Amino acid sequence: MKARIAIIGGTGICDEDIFKVKQCVKMSTPYGPPSDEIQIGDMKGAKVAFLPRHGKGHVYPPHKVNYRANIWALRELGVERIISPCAVGSLQDEYKPGEIVVVDQFIDFTKGRSYTFYDGPNSIHIGTADPFCPELRKVFIKEAMRLNVPIRSSGTYVCIEGPRFSTRAESKMFRNFADIIGMTLVPECQLARELEMCYVSLAMITDYDVWAEKPVDVATVLKTMEENVDKIRKLMTNGIPRIPDKRKMCECGKTLESAGA
Repeated sequence: MKARIAIIGGTGICDEDIFKVKQCVKMSTPYGPPSDEIQIGDMKGAKVAFLPRHGKGHVYPPHKVNYRANIWALRELGVERIISPCAVGSLQDEYKPGEIVVVDQFIDFTKGRSYTFYDGPNSIHIGTADPFCPELRKVFIKEAMRLNVPIRSSGTYVCIEGPRFSTRAESKMFRNFADIIGMTLVPECQLARELEMCYVSLAMITDYDVWAEKPVDVATVLKTMEENVDKIRKLMTNGIPRIPDKRKMCECGKTLESAGA
């Protein structure tokens, strides 16, 4: 089976009430195996592939996810568009826990990941001035407003290496430049761009980062995710069927034309 649309997210994002699995595919890639087998199924009439980013049971921490294998495997299945729900912390008072941010910019503070498919001999330099698909962003912003899902239509995501949380000093520095903070966006989004795939990040705010004089811990993150995961599910199940069949409103499919390929 093939699928044009994929979701990369946590195992709780796609449950059987919204996603009817038709096939499970075990993939191999030149970069090793992806995080888990890929489920292909139906979401309100749309054929969708689902890949748990951290594997079933969350066995891969952010810095150990095989991002290249994940993106390559999805492309092999015919995927052109990726929806990426994730959990983030807030760096600004006005970005509140429970809100979803449709990310429009990122800052990379990771340190030791595999960032490209092009390790030579050709030099490929993709443009990332506007790194996310404008068409997908428009679809989900419009749908969130229609559904009254609390949304931020823009936000800068600073991606850190993890798996530790930031120090208080780091958090205070980051909030001068970004709105939210997480550990998984990079290199996932730029690898998708290298393969000319559309990509949108739906970032759920689970907590205020430690600049706010409040401790950040896994229990708080999980509790807020559990309380708000229905918002992400609602947004995806209603937004995905509204994604056009053809890519006409973005240039994501032409990324390599100006990259030296």
